[in-house]
Amino acid sequence: MGAFKAYDIRGVYNRDFNKEDVYKIGYFLPELLNTDRILVGRDVRVSSPEIFAYFCKGAEDAGADVYDLGICTTPMVYWATAEYGFKASVMITASHNPKEYNGLKISRENALPVGFDTGLGELERWLKERVVLPKEKKGKTVDFDKKPDYIAFQKQWVSADTDHLKIAMDCSNGMASIFVHELYGNKPSYIFDTLDGTFPNHEANPLEPENIKDICRLVKETKADIGVIFDGDADRVMFVDENAGFISPDLMIAVLGNYFLKEKGLKGKVLQDIRTSKAVRTYVESLGSTMEMWRVGRAYAALKLREIDGIYGGELAGHYYFRDFNYSDSGLMACSLLLGIFAALKRQGVSVSQAIAAIATYANSGEVNFKLDDKQGAMEALRAHFTAQEEPTAFYDFDGYRIEFKDWWFNVRPSNTEPYLRLIMEASGQKLLDEKLAVAKGIIEKCRA
Repeated sequence: MGAFKAYDIRGVYNRDFNKEDVYKIGYFLPELLNTDRILVGRDVRVSSPEIFAYFCKGAEDAGADVYDLGICTTPMVYWATAEYGFKASVMITASHNPKEYNGLKISRENALPVGFDTGLGELERWLKERVVLPKEKKGKTVDFDKKPDYIAFQKQWVSADTDHLKIAMDCSNGMASIFVHELYGNKPSYIFDTLDGTFPNHEANPLEPENIKDICRLVKETKADIGVIFDGDADRVMFVDENAGFISPDLMIAVLGNYFLKEKGLKGKVLQDIRTSKAVRTYVESLGSTMEMWRVGRAYAALKLREIDGIYGGELAGHYYFRDFNYSDSGLMACSLLLGIFAALKRQGVSVSQAIAAIATYANSGEVNFKLDDKQGAMEALRAHFTAQEEPTAFYDFDGYRIEFKDWWFNVRPSNTEPYLRLIMEASGQKLLDEKLAVAKGIIEKCRA
């Protein structure tokens, strides 16, 4: 079974995993996390009802009770896990993946993520090696709808001062559609704000340029100040400016500093992933905070933010983590905070594009993907070549390599979820960036041969 990944269990349903696998996951999870109560939510993918049914059957045969949150976002599961004291929770979703995919995101007590290194690897072994022996005393499934409570929690982050901000919003036919109207009312111009697990308008992955064409068009048509687009399970959110220019999600880590560090005056650490622009550190440190860098993915970021008791953090992929959200990520909370920040900036005569331009002072390649077998060989070749040419000013190797030089840096890492080697470069100017990127592509192409 190829569905067990670094961060979660995910794949094409009935190819990478099936209902028998889900039943066993439901059966063994109570033992893995030492509990007889499991919180479960789900998205609206076509396969989600069957996965939910077989997970419940497995958990009940293990003697555990399932608390059914119903149709919800992934962050709502994180929130409810901590809020109501569950030691185990599951969100049935494949997030931004195409419609034929599905999966299970598992958390433990305090909404701490369960990744391959912290439980999923053992769970996979149990599925392969152990026999299911249904308990004599079965568990039960309990209705546990907490949407009103969750809406009340999310409303506290919605700024009342956004009436003058023109907003365009694309929910990607995903789970954000459940909550956006109650949170933002009729202020935004909405598209694809009805639930549809077949994603008929575009795939629910805002990082793919093809999928943001509609929000860009809406921004232009409505002359919006900002465009917002959510992924399938609403744990990620991304933005385009008033010119329909896509904003690199890592830059929003810096923008959030206007709320937490500037307006609220909080002191402490902010977390970024290893791919984050150097401009973010410069901006955040100018507001009196300290940046901490760590690995990519919630399985690592949420744990690290808790470990350092960070105020908030974010990733290039559009995840934003908050101490006030149990150190977990929430697309809706990030959206509300950022809309409030940009509304305040507009009152000062600063547009979204101007605010971002003031932060993004480096030329950046964005993430460039290469499909090749010898990923480690390509990484070593890049490291060897560039460090032989120039003395690094910083070197990080906890998630691929991030090697910094006087006027530029690069990160190269194998994807944890897809068969790609991912490269990102940043330089003090476009000419230098183009030169370094051309050299790096040539080295990688040689490794492909």
